[in-house]
Amino acid sequence: MTDELPIFDLLGRDTIEAIVAGFYRRVPADPILGPMYPEQDLVGAEHRLKTFLVYRFGGPQTYIEERGHPRLRMRHMPFAIDRAARDRWMELMMAAVDEQGVAPELRGYLERFLGDIATFLINRG
Repeated sequence: MTDELPIFDLLGRDTIEAIVAGFYRRVPADPILGPMYPEQDLVGAEHRLKTFLVYRFGGPQTYIEERGHPRLRMRHMPFAIDRAARDRWMELMMAAVDEQGVAPELRGYLERFLGDIATFLINRG
């Protein structure tokens, strides 16, 4: 992305973390995404996404300190991510964004930003 917004400064850590928490509340019951997330690692997965987004949006570097370089494609390769999984991930994530009442211009930015990442992670036809 070229014109990145300072999302961490605009939304704050609490809102970013609340978005991720809202996403993970929806995952276990979802017929597409639920099976992709090991129940015993939901808390860990939520922590990793929270720290990644906080870092990526301009906040503290906790993710890098804990995990090193994101290597997103490599880390997601074990999971069969097709267009349906990508679209459902976006659907649940944007529902969590909407739950936080994010301003329309920031919502649009988040949808483009997250959508680009989700598309990048597709690894199955």
